[in-house]
Amino acid sequence: MTETEFIQQLKSGSRFAYSRLLDDFQHKVFATCLSFVPNKEDAEDIAQDVFLEVFNSISKFKGQSKLSTWIYRITTNKCLEFIRKRNTKKRFAFLQPLLGEGFEIDRTNYFTEINHPGIILEHKEAGEHIFKAIHNLPDAQKVVFTLHKIDGKSYKEICDITEKSLSSIESLMFRAKKNLQKSLQNFYQNDN
Repeated sequence: MTETEFIQQLKSGSRFAYSRLLDDFQHKVFATCLSFVPNKEDAEDIAQDVFLEVFNSISKFKGQSKLSTWIYRITTNKCLEFIRKRNTKKRFAFLQPLLGEGFEIDRTNYFTEINHPGIILEHKEAGEHIFKAIHNLPDAQKVVFTLHKIDGKSYKEICDITEKSLSSIESLMFRAKKNLQKSLQNFYQNDN
């Protein structure tokens, strides 16, 4: 079956096509979510949101990119949306005690899944710092770095997913590496 035929089956609501879509993409989407949000439960929730979006939006898919590219675009957008919402909640939670409102701050350690399949880490603390450093990158740099270094996507695939030029991707990757190098250098200097 060609991709065009497969997409037509998805658009017509075929259960077989949806089942195949899940079989083909659920692990890949989850791994990408885990790369951006290294917490298993949150990554699972985001992955479910991704597939809901795919199922609800497949009728609007025009086929201007590969189906996998479109799914990864939705995945990265859902991950960034989750991170932005979480950061907003954290800022709000910090302000509430200052304003006298009784609002409990979540003090749990967010980085619970440091044994990500794409990264082997010797020390949990160093792994937490690496993920936090990646998380603190500007969104465009975070997307490019995560898709390339953690998910193993080629620059061409990242160009398709982000709809940016190759030179933009290379520039973002260069800046992401420089920012991470600076952040990690500070961490290891403070550690000694």
